[in-house]
Amino acid sequence: MLVKSGINMQVGIGGIINKLGIEKRKNVKHAFKFMTPMVWLTRLLVGAYPQWIGCKPEKIQRIYFANHSSHLDTIVIWSALPRALRPLTRPVAARDYWQSGIRRRIAVDELNVVLVDRRRTENSDPLDPMRQALREGSSLIIFPEGTRYKGEEGGAGEFKAGAFRIAVKTSAPVVPVAVTGARALFESNGNRCRPGSVRIKIMPPIQTAGMSKAEQKQLPDAVRQSILAALK
Repeated sequence: MLVKSGINMQVGIGGIINKLGIEKRKNVKHAFKFMTPMVWLTRLLVGAYPQWIGCKPEKIQRIYFANHSSHLDTIVIWSALPRALRPLTRPVAARDYWQSGIRRRIAVDELNVVLVDRRRTENSDPLDPMRQALREGSSLIIFPEGTRYKGEEGGAGEFKAGAFRIAVKTSAPVVPVAVTGARALFESNGNRCRPGSVRIKIMPPIQTAGMSKAEQKQLPDAVRQSILAALK
């Protein structure tokens, strides 16, 4: 589904909140449960409306696996979900990018992001915060490439297997999500968000319960190939 915006404005990533003055609010700890202004502005500015293909927006625990080529992807996908699903769904994002200033306010106060470290250390496993969020009943939005893909539009990097193992262990359905167009509206415009269109395709869930070892091993590439086909 392709939706275009006719708004004549340019804002940075922080501006999605700043434009409506959300950063000046007090007591916004749980604002992510509603987030009407951010959702409204994101949809208006970048036209983020999803196409559900063989997958209904239901209140069941899922893990959405998406390709990742823009810093806007997190906000765009989350904002594109129906209102009833947003408070139940937590994006997963790198702590080093979202840990300070207005980005942290967006991540923590507005989107309820699961912040993870990119690398395993002696005392921490990057996957632990995801496991905890799933135990608490949340659905997740995960970018399994682990970083932004910087190749040509319509491609995707290798999908790392770690998060897929969590999906299998918890028997959470895996939902492939194909996103295209966000990079052209942000990074290609000097990290200033311009009006335009983002395509989001949410595809049929893959059931992980009862998967054989061979199916588990093939799962990351199967999801990647499904997304690549939808990006064409």
